[in-house]
Amino acid sequence: MRQWIALAATLAAAGCGKSREADEAAQAQQSDSVRIQNADSADWKAVDQAMGRPGKLQPDGVQKYSMPRSDLKVTARGVAVKPALALGSWVAYRRAGGKTLAMGDLVLTEDEIKPVVSKLEQMGVKATALHNHLLQESPSIMYLHIHGEGDPLKIAQAVRAALALTGTPAATRNPPSPPPLPLDTAGIAGALGHSGQANGGVYQVSVPRADPVRVHGTEVPPSMGLATAINFQPTGENKAATTGDFVMTADEVAPVLKALTAAGIGINSLHNHMVDEEPRLFFVHFWGNDDPLKLARGLRTALDQMDVRRSAP
Repeated sequence: MRQWIALAATLAAAGCGKSREADEAAQAQQSDSVRIQNADSADWKAVDQAMGRPGKLQPDGVQKYSMPRSDLKVTARGVAVKPALALGSWVAYRRAGGKTLAMGDLVLTEDEIKPVVSKLEQMGVKATALHNHLLQESPSIMYLHIHGEGDPLKIAQAVRAALALTGTPAATRNPPSPPPLPLDTAGIAGALGHSGQANGGVYQVSVPRADPVRVHGTEVPPSMGLATAINFQPTGENKAATTGDFVMTADEVAPVLKALTAAGIGINSLHNHMVDEEPRLFFVHFWGNDDPLKLARGLRTALDQMDVRRSAP
């Protein structure tokens, strides 16, 4: 039986955490924006070395590292899952207020969980959630969400030491370019109302929430796992598998689930990824394998139930 931590039962008691004074929120957001504008990729070279791989500076000032589990050969409901669809470990760092906040999601086999959690705890990085994102996959895969605050080098050393206990491959230098993606990406973007980008044979779309999210008073940008992620992988015969997660406040959960199930998109899991965020957030992971435009229209209906940023016309 799989071990997983499902926190959906806290829905009834969860609040939206919108009780802060408007002027305090505005001042904090302005201060956060200044710090983001001052971010520079050169500041992260030492962290790159500690991680053992280069990171990528995101538009919102976050330094993000990707660790795809290309060593794993996972099949879910007859689909050979590409790393970019649902097997991408990552960790993201953000400097704010003289400290660094780190969050991430590690893709693990079941026998990797205990040594990884132990190593992270020994080195000062917390586990905040452990659960499944997929169903009916083989081998069984679990997802460990992590949180660290303080010295970014120490956090990076902890993550690297934990990854060394797994089969996660080292960074690939000059990876080959994938072939053209056999998907109507323009049609998918039009149906979703949000565009994405091709990555590793998968079309990936990220939809940020409209309002800021904070942890211990620090704003957490969308690229630290707080944007709704929607991925499409071609599966042949004009079909595509889609999976990802919707990032919702408590009052959005029921209408989003209703919209997804009405569109024939399955629910894989419902849970939390963090423990101290404001407002409280819930994540639903989904699955579909059908005509990609049909799936995109169903996913758009679910997005319309949420307070997300609207894409530029």
